[in-house]
Amino acid sequence: MIRKGGSNWVDGENFFDRETELEALEERVREGTHTLLTAQRRMGKTSLVRELQRSLSGTGEFEVVFVDLEAAADPADAIAEIGIQVKPVRTAWNRIITDFANILGNSFGRIEELSVADLKVKLRAGIDAGNWPQRGDAIFAALADSDRRVVLAIDELPILVNRLLKDETGRMTPDGKREADAFLSWLRKLGQAHRDRVTLILSGSVRLEPLLKEAGLSAQVNIFSPYDLKPWSKETADSCLEALAESYELGLAPEVRRHMCRKLRCCIPHHVQMFFDRMQEHLRHTGRRDAALDDVERVYVQEMLGVRGQVDLQHYEGRLEMVLGRAGYTVALEILTATAVDGEFAAKTVDRYRSWFSTRDAQDGDGALAADHVLHVLQHDGYLEPKDGGYRFVSGLLKDWWLGRYGQNFVPVLDRQG
Repeated sequence: MIRKGGSNWVDGENFFDRETELEALEERVREGTHTLLTAQRRMGKTSLVRELQRSLSGTGEFEVVFVDLEAAADPADAIAEIGIQVKPVRTAWNRIITDFANILGNSFGRIEELSVADLKVKLRAGIDAGNWPQRGDAIFAALADSDRRVVLAIDELPILVNRLLKDETGRMTPDGKREADAFLSWLRKLGQAHRDRVTLILSGSVRLEPLLKEAGLSAQVNIFSPYDLKPWSKETADSCLEALAESYELGLAPEVRRHMCRKLRCCIPHHVQMFFDRMQEHLRHTGRRDAALDDVERVYVQEMLGVRGQVDLQHYEGRLEMVLGRAGYTVALEILTATAVDGEFAAKTVDRYRSWFSTRDAQDGDGALAADHVLHVLQHDGYLEPKDGGYRFVSGLLKDWWLGRYGQNFVPVLDRQG
């Protein structure tokens, strides 16, 4: 029986479909192929990796480690986080603790009495800007010597790389590029050295490739084979809605489910589940069990695009500004709003904006480059897709939300500046 998913990852009985993707990723793991898992936001990357690891662990052939680097500020933090998440791999963990205890003397105290948070603090105390590569080497060596092969999934690596590359204004710095280059080079070296024993899966809520392209560091991830996680087809989304309706004893007729999918246009799993959740609450509030077509329109406008829906969708803005910086985000805001208002970002409009940014010093002298880079990021991260030489929103939900949030009284910068 499938249950609604929240904002976190899901697995087991709540993990819906994706059998094809699971088979493909398992095949890669068994072949020792390192994978860079890419997708637009809310596509279910973390859920897919977690389910893959759960399945592989159940075979008895693999150890699995999942690391989230969203909070890591620098390479030393990343190494400490990887080290602490190795704890379930007992042979590797015992070796790591022994190595660090020898380095730090008695400061570890009684290991069995320490919480995970305290252990992480202790590990971090032995790692600094000068020795993190050596400490990381030791952790990978311990994993490679485990009795079983290890699948090491590193989530939110792009956030760490972005943090390394840029200063507080969102601009890339020479020191940041050197630090990011050093960390990625280290990861690449370890991935090559232990390919037969440790298989890496990288993922994140923003895409890594545009960041590295902008920094000139794309070669540092050439050992990773990209795997792009696509949206659900409308048939799969319809099946999910049908299964959810059955689980919660609601009536969602085929025409109602199809209309829900049409409104979304791009069936991102999280958005499909969110639509069902809002529909269920609406029906409960009205004291009914069966939904009509009018309910789809009402829930979409009042709930999906309303205040509650905005809370769920505002994360798109935050991630976009983080990747592009404030100046780049200003360009993105203009492009996305113009696209939402007009329904598309036509080819001639693209040329006009490119010309304007290149001649008006809109980005401190780098306007043309900034506009092209922003368009590349918006396409790469799934906001926009090509259409007749121009662009349009991939997601109908995101387009309608953006229109409602920024479209009122919008005047294009081209018209504002004459």
